Amino acid sequence: MRQILIAGVISLAVAILLTPVLIKVFSRQGFGQEIRVEGPKSHQTKRGTPSMGGVAIVAALWAGYWGAHLVGLATDGEGPTASGILVLSLATTLAVVGFLDDFIKIRKQRNLGLNKTAKSVGQLIAAVLFGVLALQFRNEAGYAPASKQLSYVRDIDAITMGSVAFVVFVWLVVSAWSNAVNFTDGLDGLAAGSMAMVLGSYVLITFWQYRNACVGGPKTAEPGCYTVRDPLDLALIAVAGGGACLGFLWWNAAPAKIFMGDTGSLALGGMLAGLSITTSTELLMVVVGALFVAEIISVVIQIAVFRTTGRRVFRMAPFHHHFELSGWAETTVIIRFWLLTAIACALGLSLFYSEFLTASGG
Repeated sequence: MRQILIAGVISLAVAILLTPVLIKVFSRQGFGQEIRVEGPKSHQTKRGTPSMGGVAIVAALWAGYWGAHLVGLATDGEGPTASGILVLSLATTLAVVGFLDDFIKIRKQRNLGLNKTAKSVGQLIAAVLFGVLALQFRNEAGYAPASKQLSYVRDIDAITMGSVAFVVFVWLVVSAWSNAVNFTDGLDGLAAGSMAMVLGSYVLITFWQYRNACVGGPKTAEPGCYTVRDPLDLALIAVAGGGACLGFLWWNAAPAKIFMGDTGSLALGGMLAGLSITTSTELLMVVVGALFVAEIISVVIQIAVFRTTGRRVFRMAPFHHHFELSGWAETTVIIRFWLLTAIACALGLSLFYSEFLTASGG
Protein backbone atom coordinates (compact mmCIF):
# COMPACT_ATOMS: atom_id res chain seq x y z
CA MET A 1 0.00 0.00 0.00
CA ARG A 2 2.88 2.34 0.79
CA GLN A 3 4.40 1.83 -2.64
CA ILE A 4 1.06 2.62 -4.29
CA LEU A 5 0.83 5.95 -2.45
CA ILE A 6 4.43 6.81 -3.29
CA ALA A 7 3.94 6.05 -6.99
CA GLY A 8 0.88 8.30 -7.11
CA VAL A 9 2.53 11.20 -5.26
CA ILE A 10 5.70 11.11 -7.36
CA SER A 11 3.87 10.93 -10.69
CA LEU A 12 1.48 13.70 -9.68
CA ALA A 13 4.35 15.97 -8.60
CA VAL A 14 6.43 15.30 -11.73
CA ALA A 15 3.48 15.99 -14.05
CA ILE A 16 2.50 19.21 -12.27
CA LEU A 17 6.08 20.55 -12.20
CA LEU A 18 7.27 19.33 -15.61
CA THR A 19 4.25 20.40 -17.67
CA PRO A 20 4.76 24.20 -17.23
CA VAL A 21 8.40 23.73 -18.22
CA LEU A 22 7.25 22.03 -21.42
CA ILE A 23 4.74 24.83 -22.04
CA LYS A 24 7.57 27.39 -21.98
CA VAL A 25 9.95 25.30 -24.09
CA PHE A 26 7.38 24.29 -26.70
CA SER A 27 5.99 27.83 -26.92
CA ARG A 28 9.49 29.19 -27.48
CA GLN A 29 10.08 26.61 -30.22
CA GLY A 30 6.73 27.32 -31.86
CA PHE A 31 5.37 23.82 -31.26
CA GLY A 32 1.75 24.90 -31.57
CA GLN A 33 -1.29 22.77 -32.36
CA GLU A 34 -2.99 23.01 -35.75
CA ILE A 35 -6.81 22.97 -35.62
CA ARG A 36 -9.18 21.26 -38.08
CA VAL A 37 -10.78 23.87 -40.30
CA GLU A 38 -14.05 21.90 -40.44
CA GLY A 39 -14.25 21.70 -36.62
CA PRO A 40 -16.25 23.94 -34.26
CA LYS A 41 -15.39 27.60 -34.87
CA SER A 42 -14.72 28.13 -31.17
CA HIS A 43 -11.72 25.79 -31.46
CA GLN A 44 -9.91 28.11 -33.86
CA THR A 45 -8.86 30.23 -30.87
CA LYS A 46 -6.82 27.23 -29.68
CA ARG A 47 -4.53 27.38 -32.69
CA GLY A 48 -0.92 27.68 -31.54
CA THR A 49 -1.48 26.13 -28.10
CA PRO A 50 1.59 23.98 -27.30
CA SER A 51 1.15 20.28 -28.02
CA MET A 52 3.09 17.09 -27.20
CA GLY A 53 2.30 17.49 -23.51
CA GLY A 54 2.12 13.71 -23.37
CA VAL A 55 5.88 13.85 -22.81
CA ALA A 56 5.14 14.99 -19.24
CA ILE A 57 2.61 12.18 -18.75
CA VAL A 58 5.03 9.47 -19.88
CA ALA A 59 7.90 10.95 -17.85
CA ALA A 60 5.70 11.12 -14.75
CA LEU A 61 4.52 7.55 -15.31
CA TRP A 62 8.09 6.22 -15.38
CA ALA A 63 9.15 8.41 -12.44
CA GLY A 64 6.25 7.24 -10.28
CA TYR A 65 6.79 3.59 -11.11
CA TRP A 66 10.54 3.53 -10.54
CA GLY A 67 10.38 5.87 -7.57
CA ALA A 68 7.99 3.51 -5.80
CA HIS A 69 10.25 0.55 -6.56
CA LEU A 70 13.36 2.31 -5.27
CA VAL A 71 11.59 2.88 -1.98
CA GLY A 72 10.30 -0.69 -2.04
CA LEU A 73 13.76 -2.17 -2.61
CA ALA A 74 15.07 -0.12 0.30
CA THR A 75 12.44 -1.73 2.54
CA ASP A 76 12.77 -5.28 1.15
CA GLY A 77 9.84 -4.79 -1.23
CA GLU A 78 9.41 -6.57 -4.55
CA GLY A 79 11.25 -5.22 -7.57
CA PRO A 80 9.87 -4.51 -11.07
CA THR A 81 8.03 -7.38 -12.74
CA ALA A 82 7.59 -8.62 -16.29
CA SER A 83 3.97 -7.45 -16.38
CA GLY A 84 4.80 -3.93 -15.24
CA ILE A 85 7.73 -3.49 -17.62
CA LEU A 86 5.69 -4.83 -20.54
CA VAL A 87 2.80 -2.41 -19.97
CA LEU A 88 5.21 0.50 -19.50
CA SER A 89 7.11 -0.45 -22.65
CA LEU A 90 3.89 -0.74 -24.67
CA ALA A 91 2.76 2.71 -23.54
CA THR A 92 6.19 4.21 -24.25
CA THR A 93 6.50 2.65 -27.72
CA LEU A 94 3.12 4.09 -28.67
CA ALA A 95 4.18 7.44 -27.18
CA VAL A 96 7.11 7.44 -29.62
CA VAL A 97 4.70 6.80 -32.52
CA GLY A 98 2.50 9.63 -31.26
CA PHE A 99 5.48 11.95 -30.82
CA LEU A 100 6.51 11.44 -34.44
CA ASP A 101 2.93 12.17 -35.50
CA ASP A 102 2.80 15.35 -33.42
CA PHE A 103 6.22 16.51 -34.59
CA ILE A 104 5.30 16.13 -38.27
CA LYS A 105 2.08 18.08 -37.70
CA ILE A 106 4.03 20.93 -36.09
CA ARG A 107 6.85 21.01 -38.60
CA LYS A 108 4.57 20.92 -41.63
CA GLN A 109 1.96 23.20 -40.03
CA ARG A 110 -0.96 20.91 -40.76
CA ASN A 111 -3.48 18.86 -38.80
CA LEU A 112 -2.26 15.57 -40.29
CA GLY A 113 1.00 14.00 -39.16
CA LEU A 114 1.93 10.40 -39.91
CA ASN A 115 -0.24 8.85 -42.61
CA LYS A 116 -2.62 6.06 -41.60
CA THR A 117 -0.29 3.34 -42.83
CA ALA A 118 2.72 4.59 -40.87
CA LYS A 119 0.71 5.01 -37.67
CA SER A 120 -0.87 1.58 -38.09
CA VAL A 121 2.54 -0.02 -38.62
CA GLY A 122 3.80 1.61 -35.43
CA GLN A 123 0.81 0.28 -33.48
CA LEU A 124 1.30 -3.16 -35.07
CA ILE A 125 4.96 -3.37 -34.05
CA ALA A 126 4.19 -2.29 -30.48
CA ALA A 127 1.31 -4.75 -30.18
CA VAL A 128 3.16 -7.74 -31.66
CA LEU A 129 6.16 -7.25 -29.40
CA PHE A 130 3.89 -6.95 -26.39
CA GLY A 131 1.77 -9.94 -27.39
CA VAL A 132 4.70 -12.26 -27.99
CA LEU A 133 6.55 -11.30 -24.80
CA ALA A 134 3.39 -11.36 -22.66
CA LEU A 135 3.19 -15.13 -23.14
CA GLN A 136 6.71 -15.59 -21.75
CA PHE A 137 8.20 -15.00 -18.26
CA ARG A 138 6.15 -17.49 -16.27
CA ASN A 139 6.56 -17.24 -12.52
CA GLU A 140 6.95 -20.10 -10.04
CA ALA A 141 3.20 -20.70 -10.00
CA GLY A 142 3.21 -21.06 -13.80
CA TYR A 143 1.45 -17.78 -14.61
CA ALA A 144 2.58 -15.63 -17.56
CA PRO A 145 1.78 -11.87 -17.79
CA ALA A 146 -1.07 -12.72 -20.18
CA SER A 147 -3.40 -15.63 -20.88
CA LYS A 148 -4.48 -16.97 -24.26
CA GLN A 149 -8.07 -17.01 -23.05
CA LEU A 150 -10.52 -14.18 -23.52
CA SER A 151 -11.40 -12.67 -20.16
CA TYR A 152 -14.19 -10.75 -18.46
CA VAL A 153 -13.19 -10.45 -14.79
CA ARG A 154 -11.14 -13.60 -15.09
CA ASP A 155 -10.36 -16.01 -17.94
CA ILE A 156 -13.27 -17.54 -19.85
CA ASP A 157 -12.27 -21.21 -20.23
CA ALA A 158 -14.55 -21.78 -23.21
CA ILE A 159 -12.71 -19.20 -25.36
CA THR A 160 -9.05 -20.11 -25.82
CA MET A 161 -6.81 -18.82 -28.60
CA GLY A 162 -3.69 -20.20 -30.18
CA SER A 163 -0.48 -18.18 -29.96
CA VAL A 164 -0.90 -16.55 -33.38
CA ALA A 165 -4.57 -15.78 -32.76
CA PHE A 166 -3.66 -14.29 -29.39
CA VAL A 167 -1.09 -11.94 -30.93
CA VAL A 168 -3.67 -10.85 -33.53
CA PHE A 169 -6.15 -10.29 -30.71
CA VAL A 170 -3.59 -8.16 -28.84
CA TRP A 171 -3.03 -6.07 -31.98
CA LEU A 172 -6.78 -5.45 -32.28
CA VAL A 173 -7.05 -4.50 -28.59
CA VAL A 174 -4.03 -2.18 -28.72
CA SER A 175 -5.18 -0.49 -31.93
CA ALA A 176 -8.73 -0.08 -30.64
CA TRP A 177 -7.81 1.44 -27.28
CA SER A 178 -5.02 3.70 -28.54
CA ASN A 179 -7.28 5.07 -31.29
CA ALA A 180 -10.22 5.38 -28.89
CA VAL A 181 -8.30 7.58 -26.46
CA ASN A 182 -6.85 9.50 -29.39
CA PHE A 183 -10.35 10.31 -30.67
CA THR A 184 -11.50 11.31 -27.18
CA ASP A 185 -8.67 13.84 -26.84
CA GLY A 186 -10.52 16.63 -28.61
CA LEU A 187 -11.71 18.86 -25.75
CA ASP A 188 -9.69 20.49 -22.99
CA GLY A 189 -9.14 17.99 -20.20
CA LEU A 190 -11.65 15.43 -21.46
CA ALA A 191 -9.21 12.59 -22.07
CA ALA A 192 -6.95 13.36 -19.09
CA GLY A 193 -9.82 13.60 -16.61
CA SER A 194 -11.55 10.49 -17.92
CA MET A 195 -8.30 8.51 -17.91
CA ALA A 196 -7.63 9.49 -14.30
CA MET A 197 -10.96 7.97 -13.27
CA VAL A 198 -10.51 4.79 -15.30
CA LEU A 199 -6.99 4.26 -13.97
CA GLY A 200 -8.21 4.99 -10.45
CA SER A 201 -10.71 2.17 -10.88
CA TYR A 202 -7.92 -0.13 -11.96
CA VAL A 203 -5.90 0.72 -8.86
CA LEU A 204 -8.77 -0.77 -6.85
CA ILE A 205 -9.17 -3.74 -9.20
CA THR A 206 -5.49 -4.69 -9.23
CA PHE A 207 -5.07 -4.21 -5.49
CA TRP A 208 -8.09 -6.47 -4.89
CA GLN A 209 -6.55 -9.04 -7.22
CA TYR A 210 -3.35 -8.81 -5.21
CA ARG A 211 -5.18 -9.34 -1.92
CA ASN A 212 -7.00 -12.35 -3.38
CA ALA A 213 -4.31 -13.80 -5.63
CA CYS A 214 -4.08 -17.54 -6.27
CA VAL A 215 -1.07 -19.01 -4.47
CA GLY A 216 0.81 -22.13 -5.53
CA GLY A 217 -0.66 -22.53 -9.01
CA PRO A 218 -4.01 -23.59 -10.48
CA LYS A 219 -4.18 -26.95 -8.68
CA THR A 220 -4.19 -25.37 -5.23
CA ALA A 221 -6.20 -22.26 -6.12
CA GLU A 222 -9.00 -21.29 -3.76
CA PRO A 223 -12.45 -20.38 -5.11
CA GLY A 224 -12.63 -16.81 -6.36
CA CYS A 225 -8.88 -16.17 -6.39
CA TYR A 226 -7.18 -14.42 -9.33
CA THR A 227 -4.49 -15.89 -11.57
CA VAL A 228 -3.01 -12.50 -12.51
CA ARG A 229 0.78 -12.76 -12.44
CA ASP A 230 1.79 -9.36 -10.97
CA PRO A 231 -1.29 -7.50 -9.68
CA LEU A 232 0.55 -5.28 -7.18
CA ASP A 233 3.01 -4.06 -9.83
CA LEU A 234 0.10 -3.35 -12.16
CA ALA A 235 -1.48 -1.33 -9.35
CA LEU A 236 1.68 0.81 -9.35
CA ILE A 237 1.32 1.31 -13.11
CA ALA A 238 -2.33 2.33 -12.74
CA VAL A 239 -1.75 4.77 -9.88
CA ALA A 240 1.31 6.28 -11.56
CA GLY A 241 -0.70 6.77 -14.75
CA GLY A 242 -3.61 8.25 -12.83
CA GLY A 243 -1.34 10.64 -10.94
CA ALA A 244 0.32 11.68 -14.20
CA CYS A 245 -3.08 12.42 -15.77
CA LEU A 246 -4.22 14.48 -12.77
CA GLY A 247 -0.99 16.47 -12.73
CA PHE A 248 -1.26 17.13 -16.44
CA LEU A 249 -4.96 18.01 -16.08
CA TRP A 250 -3.97 20.93 -13.84
CA TRP A 251 -2.59 22.63 -16.95
CA ASN A 252 -4.80 20.94 -19.55
CA ALA A 253 -8.18 21.87 -18.00
CA ALA A 254 -10.23 24.44 -19.94
CA PRO A 255 -8.87 26.73 -21.17
CA ALA A 256 -5.95 24.40 -21.87
CA LYS A 257 -2.44 25.80 -21.76
CA ILE A 258 -1.09 22.65 -23.42
CA PHE A 259 -2.46 19.59 -25.23
CA MET A 260 -1.27 16.02 -24.67
CA GLY A 261 -1.27 15.35 -28.42
CA ASP A 262 -0.92 11.90 -29.91
CA THR A 263 2.16 11.49 -27.72
CA GLY A 264 -0.08 11.25 -24.68
CA SER A 265 -3.29 9.80 -26.11
CA LEU A 266 -1.65 6.84 -27.87
CA ALA A 267 0.45 6.10 -24.78
CA LEU A 268 -2.58 6.19 -22.47
CA GLY A 269 -4.62 4.05 -24.84
CA GLY A 270 -1.78 1.54 -24.93
CA MET A 271 -1.73 1.53 -21.15
CA LEU A 272 -5.43 0.65 -21.03
CA ALA A 273 -4.89 -2.15 -23.54
CA GLY A 274 -1.91 -3.49 -21.60
CA LEU A 275 -3.70 -3.34 -18.25
CA SER A 276 -6.80 -5.08 -19.61
CA ILE A 277 -4.72 -7.95 -21.00
CA THR A 278 -2.36 -8.42 -18.05
CA THR A 279 -5.22 -8.24 -15.51
CA SER A 280 -7.45 -10.61 -17.51
CA THR A 281 -10.23 -8.01 -17.77
CA GLU A 282 -10.49 -7.27 -21.49
CA LEU A 283 -14.30 -7.25 -21.50
CA LEU A 284 -14.60 -5.46 -18.16
CA MET A 285 -12.40 -2.67 -19.53
CA VAL A 286 -15.06 -2.04 -22.18
CA VAL A 287 -17.45 -1.16 -19.35
CA VAL A 288 -15.02 0.90 -17.26
CA GLY A 289 -13.74 2.76 -20.33
CA ALA A 290 -17.19 3.08 -21.90
CA LEU A 291 -16.64 6.74 -22.85
CA PHE A 292 -13.64 5.88 -25.02
CA VAL A 293 -15.59 3.01 -26.56
CA ALA A 294 -18.50 5.32 -27.38
CA GLU A 295 -16.15 7.87 -28.97
CA ILE A 296 -14.53 5.40 -31.36
CA ILE A 297 -17.87 3.75 -32.18
CA SER A 298 -19.28 7.17 -33.13
CA VAL A 299 -16.44 7.58 -35.63
CA VAL A 300 -16.99 4.09 -37.09
CA ILE A 301 -20.74 4.70 -37.42
CA GLN A 302 -20.21 8.10 -39.01
CA ILE A 303 -17.80 6.73 -41.62
CA ALA A 304 -19.84 3.59 -42.37
CA VAL A 305 -23.15 5.41 -42.79
CA PHE A 306 -21.65 8.26 -44.83
CA ARG A 307 -19.90 5.87 -47.24
CA THR A 308 -23.04 3.80 -47.76
CA THR A 309 -25.77 6.48 -47.78
CA GLY A 310 -23.94 9.80 -48.13
CA ARG A 311 -25.59 11.04 -44.94
CA ARG A 312 -24.16 11.85 -41.52
CA VAL A 313 -25.51 10.43 -38.27
CA PHE A 314 -23.71 13.08 -36.20
CA ARG A 315 -23.06 16.70 -37.02
CA MET A 316 -19.39 15.82 -36.53
CA ALA A 317 -17.48 12.82 -35.20
CA PRO A 318 -16.12 12.00 -32.65
CA PHE A 319 -19.49 12.68 -31.11
CA HIS A 320 -18.30 15.13 -28.42
CA HIS A 321 -18.13 17.61 -31.32
CA HIS A 322 -21.73 16.74 -32.22
CA PHE A 323 -22.89 18.17 -28.90
CA GLU A 324 -20.75 21.28 -29.33
CA LEU A 325 -22.29 21.93 -32.74
CA SER A 326 -25.71 21.32 -31.16
CA GLY A 327 -25.17 24.30 -28.86
CA TRP A 328 -23.56 22.82 -25.76
CA ALA A 329 -20.67 24.80 -24.29
CA GLU A 330 -17.35 22.96 -24.37
CA THR A 331 -17.12 22.86 -20.57
CA THR A 332 -20.66 21.45 -20.39
CA VAL A 333 -19.71 18.59 -22.71
CA ILE A 334 -16.56 17.90 -20.71
CA ILE A 335 -18.24 17.83 -17.30
CA ARG A 336 -21.15 15.68 -18.48
CA PHE A 337 -18.78 13.24 -20.18
CA TRP A 338 -16.74 13.09 -16.98
CA LEU A 339 -19.94 12.23 -15.11
CA LEU A 340 -20.68 9.47 -17.61
CA THR A 341 -17.16 8.14 -17.08
CA ALA A 342 -17.65 8.15 -13.31
CA ILE A 343 -20.88 6.18 -13.74
CA ALA A 344 -19.17 3.68 -16.03
CA CYS A 345 -16.32 3.24 -13.55
CA ALA A 346 -18.77 2.67 -10.69
CA LEU A 347 -20.67 0.13 -12.78
CA GLY A 348 -17.46 -1.65 -13.74
CA LEU A 349 -16.29 -1.87 -10.13
CA SER A 350 -19.72 -3.18 -9.09
CA LEU A 351 -19.59 -5.89 -11.75
CA PHE A 352 -16.05 -6.79 -10.72
CA TYR A 353 -16.95 -7.17 -7.05
CA SER A 354 -20.22 -8.97 -7.69
CA GLU A 355 -18.39 -11.52 -9.84
CA PHE A 356 -15.88 -12.04 -7.01
CA LEU A 357 -18.70 -12.71 -4.54
CA THR A 358 -20.27 -15.20 -6.93
CA ALA A 359 -16.99 -16.97 -7.72
CA SER A 360 -15.93 -17.17 -4.07
CA GLY A 361 -19.33 -18.35 -2.89
CA GLY A 362 -19.85 -15.19 -0.81
